[in-house]
Amino acid sequence: MLGEKHDLHHEFPEHHDRIHDLKVSNTHFARLFDEYHIVNQEVREIESKGGDTSDDYLEDRKLARLKLKDALYAMMVAS
Repeated sequence: MLGEKHDLHHEFPEHHDRIHDLKVSNTHFARLFDEYHIVNQEVREIESKGGDTSDDYLEDRKLARLKLKDALYAMMVAS
């Protein structure tokens, strides 16, 4: 939804320290985190400014964001 914050620290505040630890110690997590941030920014810009993108493209970007979030969350809760 428009205006909602989807960055990982807002999505998972209880994992704030774990997110930081993984970003500095796990290059795969850091890469996925950066990719998630880029896709999230793109979605937010499309939603806030509109533009010439199709609904299908926006839905594709949202799905990509969700898949990245799921992968990152799995890494956060892994022992």
